Amino acid sequence: MTIFLCGFMGCGKSTIGQKLAKKLNCPFTDMDSYIEEQAGMRIPEIFAKHGEAHFRDLETKAIRELAGQPGVIACGGGAMLREENAKIARENGTVVFLDVPFRMCYQRISQTDRPIVQRSTRQELQAIYQKRQGIYRRHSNYRIEAIHTPAQTVQEITETLGLLAE
Repeated sequence: MTIFLCGFMGCGKSTIGQKLAKKLNCPFTDMDSYIEEQAGMRIPEIFAKHGEAHFRDLETKAIRELAGQPGVIACGGGAMLREENAKIARENGTVVFLDVPFRMCYQRISQTDRPIVQRSTRQELQAIYQKRQGIYRRHSNYRIEAIHTPAQTVQEITETLGLLAE
């Protein structure tokens, strides 16, 4: 089974994804790290040298390569914005939207070097967050309110997906 975690920057996709993969005893892939490894440069460099459109193309390529491989994949915050990416993910796995209030996400991302964070005000990030919420909902199979501890969120995901009945 392939589980794609989606949601806004800072919602906990990587942290929860690692814990979920460990609990399910399967591989974990952080898509942003995967893209950086494939491209041989960090995401801020990709944005600076090649632009956001190129980075979005790399996300699509990564989803294609990772789709269908068993494991948990933490998608980048923008990966499910493309209809094509969401379709590939849904056809080859299960997409779980980690829904977290903007204030929690902002607290986690405000001091990072993420290109979108660096070039945007808090109000602009909140507008992006609000625009993306409906897209994440539309492109996911399940919505999990990921406002508790990572362990509690992992438990909720496994129960919702009917995995590891305890």
